[in-house]
Amino acid sequence: MSLPNFLAIALGGPELLIVLAIILLLFGSTRLPKLARSLGQASKEFKTGVKEGDVDITPENTVISGEAAKGSDPPPVDKNA
Repeated sequence: MSLPNFLAIALGGPELLIVLAIILLLFGSTRLPKLARSLGQASKEFKTGVKEGDVDITPENTVISGEAAKGSDPPPVDKNA
């Protein structure tokens, strides 16, 4: 299924300047740096979360309430699933 033609818009230099001017008018010059900073922090946290999600979680390295589970057998792992 292809996108309709009106969604495949290529923005050039003049269009980007118009969009940036509208954003500047909407948010103002004082709130714009704060907005950019918060977007950057959100992007950094998202990337960190994605990297942490890539870590292999096994019963041996599972942490419960800040302490490693000691003296308990790990639950059985179903290899067929």
